[in-house]
Amino acid sequence: MSKRFGRQLAVDGVDLAVPRGSVFGFLGPNGSGKTTTIRIMLGLAAASSGSVRVLGEEMPGQLRTVLPRVGALVEGPAFYPFLSGAANLLRFDAADPGAPARTRRERVRTALERVGLGHAAEKKVRAYSLGMKQRLGIANALLVPRELLVLDEPTNGLDPQGTREVRHLVRSLAADGATVFVSSHLLAEVEQICTHAAIMSAGRLVAQGPLTELRRAGNARIRLLTPDPGDAARVMAGLGLRPDGGTSAAAGELLFAQLPAGPDDDAPTPEALVQALVAAGVRVRGFALEQGSLEDRFVELTGEGFDVAQ
Repeated sequence: MSKRFGRQLAVDGVDLAVPRGSVFGFLGPNGSGKTTTIRIMLGLAAASSGSVRVLGEEMPGQLRTVLPRVGALVEGPAFYPFLSGAANLLRFDAADPGAPARTRRERVRTALERVGLGHAAEKKVRAYSLGMKQRLGIANALLVPRELLVLDEPTNGLDPQGTREVRHLVRSLAADGATVFVSSHLLAEVEQICTHAAIMSAGRLVAQGPLTELRRAGNARIRLLTPDPGDAARVMAGLGLRPDGGTSAAAGELLFAQLPAGPDDDAPTPEALVQALVAAGVRVRGFALEQGSLEDRFVELTGEGFDVAQ
């Protein structure tokens, strides 16, 4: 699907494949088209071209049958500030024609407890912190059972304890059988909770798949422990490997170098590297091949930095 605003192509031929039952991380810098893509998925915006299927149904044609099966928190929650958290959820639930009135109060209580807001149920929302409002938004998405949860920056504004609680909540939702689609800029969180991910850059989808495969597709790095860093660097350079981080300032023994990713007949194997180092008289005290992280892969694909912690 694609989305154009005048002459600007905000989403360019994005083809997402989200496996059922997965925790799917949707990654990309600001302005990459993530939120626009989510809005099209949920029928909040129309695609300029292409088609969209959510839970196997065409969107927006099947909007009325799909949306009751989807819970969403997009672009931050909006609540009545003069009402309590519980009163807000009661009104939102009453506006849902598919929500049973008989169990409304019990479902609101359960949802608030599940996101850690049971103690603040009767507090007015204007007194909630940003993190509490985020959790109230997630509670609203959980008032009835959902097959798909779409969470846009669900840990925004949360302290470390709140972040851990949301992380546990996302895992429990997936364990209960829901598919959870998480848009985030926090790579550390995505790596801890997601099974699959997709990376956006400038409106285009540049990679997607299981998290393990995305990591494996990036460059690995070699960690070398040696008392001869200068000689080791020259040997590495002769084999086509560039320094990455230099030597350890503390011990002067640690050297990093990149190993080309993927099958390449010209790329030296770790065994060949150690053999070359020893043959050149370099004393090798430690050698480890470290798989690239999701952050490394993101930078390779987009050329941009990324927030990796709160």
